[in-house]
Amino acid sequence: MLYSVFLRLYHHIKWFFSGNKAFAHALYRRLGFYPQNIKLYEQAFIHRSSSIETEDGKRANNERLEFLGDAVLNAIVADIIYQKFPRRKEGFLTNTRSKIVQRESLNRLALEIGLNDLMVLSLKSHTHNNNIYGNAFEALIGAIYLDQGYLKCYEFIDKKIFNQYISLDKVAYKEVNFKSNLIEWSQKSKMEIAFELLETFKDEDMNPVFQSRVTLMGMTLGTGTGYTKKESQQLAAEMAIKRIRRDKDIQQAIKELKNLNVTILPDDTDESSSFSISEN
Repeated sequence: MLYSVFLRLYHHIKWFFSGNKAFAHALYRRLGFYPQNIKLYEQAFIHRSSSIETEDGKRANNERLEFLGDAVLNAIVADIIYQKFPRRKEGFLTNTRSKIVQRESLNRLALEIGLNDLMVLSLKSHTHNNNIYGNAFEALIGAIYLDQGYLKCYEFIDKKIFNQYISLDKVAYKEVNFKSNLIEWSQKSKMEIAFELLETFKDEDMNPVFQSRVTLMGMTLGTGTGYTKKESQQLAAEMAIKRIRRDKDIQQAIKELKNLNVTILPDDTDESSSFSISEN
């Protein structure tokens, strides 16, 4: 106990007299502990567009740490999910893990933590349709692993990430592939679903943007806008599912179109729960 207190005090004093106190304190606010080798964390936030030259003449960035962090993160998330859901089968566990470690989720998580404020990258690479922040989060995990070991990584993900940023229960039962879910429901209901690309345009950084619409028997159910056609369709399908669940006029229109017996979820049902009219 005294040793751990002394060690924390030692690193606090060490950082206070270091040349990069601002970065050190920024890390502490995000991690909740003092790293020992701060250079690992500096490297974790260097995008390849801003690679630095090392003393041996090589170019250094966060890609190697990202590779390591990806493996460590997958192992720890699998362990936590395995313990959390002792009665669930392999397919459920695999699907839940993939929802957590997929690039979109890690990008969003990195922004919530504020890793974007620590990144070192070329402005040309700072676009909306890339994965630099999710990659940086994996690199951060790699840095923690090398600096503090596996148990510290586990503690950070379990107590910090899952307690403050991610609800395992919500993620486990959240619909990710809205388009697939909606199509499956339409096939079982014998009602025609169609996705249509409405328009494409450029944002202020000249990235392509797509807007899609989904219709049911010619009736518009939802629209979505994203940086890929797939993303825009997923968002349109998500809107459609919400309307089928909650919009009384849509529910009535569906019944009139097909005389379909639909199980409607209550208005206050959490969005992360299963889409009941398409369950197996």
